[in-house]
Amino acid sequence: MIRLYAKWLYVANLVIIGTGLFIGFIPGFESVGAWLTPPFVLFLGLLFALLCGQPFPAFNKKCSKMLLQYSVVGLGFGMNVHSSLASGSEGMLFTIVSVFGTLAVGWLIGRRLLGVDRNTSYLISAGTAICGGSAIAAVAPVIKARDEEASVALGTVFILNAVALFIFPSIGHLLSMSETQFGTWAAIAIHDTSSVVGAGAAYGEQALEVATTIKLTRALWIIPVALFTSVLFKSKGKGVSVPLFIVFFVVAMLVNTYLLDSVPCVGQTINAVARKSLTLTMFFIGASLSKDVLKSVGLKSLTLGVILWAIISIVSLLYIMWAV
Repeated sequence: MIRLYAKWLYVANLVIIGTGLFIGFIPGFESVGAWLTPPFVLFLGLLFALLCGQPFPAFNKKCSKMLLQYSVVGLGFGMNVHSSLASGSEGMLFTIVSVFGTLAVGWLIGRRLLGVDRNTSYLISAGTAICGGSAIAAVAPVIKARDEEASVALGTVFILNAVALFIFPSIGHLLSMSETQFGTWAAIAIHDTSSVVGAGAAYGEQALEVATTIKLTRALWIIPVALFTSVLFKSKGKGVSVPLFIVFFVVAMLVNTYLLDSVPCVGQTINAVARKSLTLTMFFIGASLSKDVLKSVGLKSLTLGVILWAIISIVSLLYIMWAV
């Protein structure tokens, strides 16, 4: 009976959130869903998962992944290639240093100081250095990680993602960061693309564009890091590919810049729908953080994740406040 109520409550949440978000496209109802911000919707998902569990785990996971990817592609229709390239090219040297520096520091702290096993240490480090779950999923087969090692790393990164979406916008406002500064910081210091885009959207229009562009540019480092990992771990025959939604995101930007420049309303409409669907994605992501996920993450692994996250957040913040 409790499980049945959980299913109905899950569906009710989706209906209310979806209706509240998309009814804003109807003239006169623009302000109805103003309270449905990405952090708040994520909180609703977290609250549901912790109180009711996961009534539809497979559906929730699939929708979270697919809706995020479609939303990111849709955001590309609101961006200009020239300004995006300018944003993504800035601080390239810092990106290289931060990616491989995070891998090295994570290995040192995890293995030498905390005694976390080799594979878990490396997976958490890779997730922190590049793009969270996507990097972990790409690197795990290269180092022949067991499912439980990948699960611990994913759980660690996911918990910190949820925390980041809540606290980063507040810190940005407290430090009076510009939208460009905040978008750059979020892209570097927050793990997953979903939370980066969510935090950017919560901060402002320009912050969203900068954060999305830099994060997806940073995600391309999955390829060199995977190749580096295969040499480091002496792995053979393990390939890696660029996530397809990143390719479509670039295509969307090109279409918006060169084909839709005379009819900007088309790109703006697609972009607006993508933002709404991205906010809805936050519920699916929050609802994935069940009690089982929390239990699977040990204290040492979580400590490693927090320390690494603190280091890259502070270092990147100091660099951005000085250089951007």
